[in-house]
Amino acid sequence: MTQTGTAVEPTITVEAEISCPALTAQLVRFDIPAPTSAEVAEEGAYLINFCLTPRPLDAMAGYRRHWGPHRLERLGDIFMVPPGESLFIRGGSIRQASLVCLLRPAQIHEIIGEELVWTEQRLALTLDIQSARIRALLFRLTEEVRHPGLASQRMLEFLSGELGIEIARFCLEAVERPVTGGLAGWRLRLIDERIAESATAPTLGELASLCNVSIRQLTRGFKVSRGCSIGDYVEQRRMETAKRLLMTGESVKAIAFAMGYASPSSFAFAFRQAIGSSPSQFRARQARVIRDA
Repeated sequence: MTQTGTAVEPTITVEAEISCPALTAQLVRFDIPAPTSAEVAEEGAYLINFCLTPRPLDAMAGYRRHWGPHRLERLGDIFMVPPGESLFIRGGSIRQASLVCLLRPAQIHEIIGEELVWTEQRLALTLDIQSARIRALLFRLTEEVRHPGLASQRMLEFLSGELGIEIARFCLEAVERPVTGGLAGWRLRLIDERIAESATAPTLGELASLCNVSIRQLTRGFKVSRGCSIGDYVEQRRMETAKRLLMTGESVKAIAFAMGYASPSSFAFAFRQAIGSSPSQFRARQARVIRDA
């Protein structure tokens, strides 16, 4: 992995690493003392970054060779850089822990049956991978890297195979998905800004009015642009807000009502469905991540 920066260089520390022929998985700590930018690239592998602490809201990224220098999109908790591509990332100061995986291209291309050509529209989908199955596998890999157990090498080979299949499915969907009929970039930014400014969920009518389109145009166009339903996207963004609030020490009850849930139990159920753990389990796990970092 090559990572070159401008302005203030971050400190990057590999805390733990395990590997097998198909996969290298690292727990990496990033100490970024001031707003900075960096180019991230990996010639011989798919680079997958899974942020274990909430990703900063101002983290933006773009493929300059394809998009030019001015187009930047929001960076999600999971992003992927295909082999041979270079991703420009810009963000503020942060202490962050991530699982960084280098997955050999053959692990994906043999499943698909060919090497992939990544157009600018398809590359956009790699900046925020919304897949519960991929997220669950990355959580499992994180635990294996942090605490290798009995037959750890065989477990890693098994997990790398599963991850290869899920990434291959994601790539195929990206290749086969229509690249016309999506929402304009400024409309997508308006939606992101509305979600970020309030913890309560927007209605489809509100977002359609904001974008000056019909609800039907909104839902169809969003699906083409982001590869998931707008309802799923809004819920995932709300769960990211919930994670940040949990990290501040707010009570589960206070967070539930601030986000518009009828009860703490309904919030806890939604959080578990989206993240794979209860709010209290998530808070305890993140406390360990920060302590271990």
